[in-house]
Amino acid sequence: MTVSLEQLRRCHIAVDLGAARTRVFVKGAGLVVDEPSAAAVNTRTGALIAVGQFAEQMTGRTPGYIRVVRPVSGGTVVDIEMAQRMLRHLLGEKLRRALRRKPRLRAAACTPHDADPLAQRAAIETMVGLGARRVELVDTLIAAAVGCGLPVERPEATMILVCGAATTQVAVLSMGSIVTAERIPVGGEAIDHAIVQHLRHQHELMLPSQSVRPLQLALSGNGLTPHGPESTEIHGRDVATGLARSVHVDTAAVRDAIHTPLTAVLDGIGKVLRDCPPDLVADLADRGIMMVGGSARLPGLDQMLRDATGMPVQIAERPDVCAVLGLGAMLEGKTQPLVLDPLSA
Repeated sequence: MTVSLEQLRRCHIAVDLGAARTRVFVKGAGLVVDEPSAAAVNTRTGALIAVGQFAEQMTGRTPGYIRVVRPVSGGTVVDIEMAQRMLRHLLGEKLRRALRRKPRLRAAACTPHDADPLAQRAAIETMVGLGARRVELVDTLIAAAVGCGLPVERPEATMILVCGAATTQVAVLSMGSIVTAERIPVGGEAIDHAIVQHLRHQHELMLPSQSVRPLQLALSGNGLTPHGPESTEIHGRDVATGLARSVHVDTAAVRDAIHTPLTAVLDGIGKVLRDCPPDLVADLADRGIMMVGGSARLPGLDQMLRDATGMPVQIAERPDVCAVLGLGAMLEGKTQPLVLDPLSA
C-alpha cells in the first residue's frame, strides 16, 4: 500500500474525488457525501451558484454568464481552487465546523494508479484547503479492492477492474500490494461518446442535453444484452431541422458501436495477464475478475469479459462506492494487515 494502515487509522476523513462523482467518508459517521463532481459559476462575479446534483442538472440549460465546470478530470484535480470550493459546499457548514474542532485534522484521498507527482500534489493541496494538516494518498485499486471485500492481504491473486468515467484501471493484487496494473484512458464517457456519434451519423439525431447520460437512454430495458429488446426508442433533436424527433434504434447496432472503445479495455486486461507471474494467473482462473466503479453496471460488459477471457467475472454489490468504503474501512481499523513472523533460528 502507499501508506501503512497505522497511519490511515489516524485519519478523520476520506475523500474519493472522481471525474463523475465526489464521495466523502467521515470516521464515525460513514458516507456523508455522494454527489456529482460539478459546480456552476457566475463568470461575471466569480460567485459559486450551485454544486453537486443541482449543478449537474443545470448543464446545458444555463444562460451564457453561468458556466458549469468539472474540477476533476480522469481522477486528477485540474482546478484546485474550484475543487476546494466545491468540497466545502458539499460538506456543509455543520460538518465543516465539526472537522475544524479536530486539533490536527488528517485526511486520506484516493489517487489513480501511477499518478504523477503533479497529480498527487494537486490532491494534497485540495485536502489542505479543507484544513487537513496531513494527507495520506492511497491507490484507488487498493481502496476499491478492500471496499468490495477482496482478500488483498493474502498471498494469492485477486484481479480487480475499476471502471471509471474517464479511465479504466485493471490490476492483479497479492499480499496487500499491486503485482501488475494498467491504466486505460477509456471509461464511461468514451462509451457515451460512441453512442452519441452513432446516433448522429446513422440517425442524424442529437441528444437534448449533455447532462442526460446517453448511455442510460440507449440501455433502457437492458437493451445491449442479447436477451434485451431488439430496438429502443430515443428522443432527440434533428440535426438538419432542429425539430424534436424520435427514432427507433437497433440495439445490436449500438452494441457494435460501443465495442470499439471496449476493445481497449480487453487489450489492457491481456497486457496485465501477460505481465503477471504464471502462479498468480493460475489463481485467477478460479477467482476471476471483480468489477467495480460506476461504469461496471453497463449491461453486457461482464458477459463480454467472460467471453473474451474465459474467466469468471463478478460485479461488486455496490460498485460505485467501493473505493471510498474501502478507505473508510481502513480509517476505522476494519482491515487487518498481513503479519509476517520472522523465522526463528
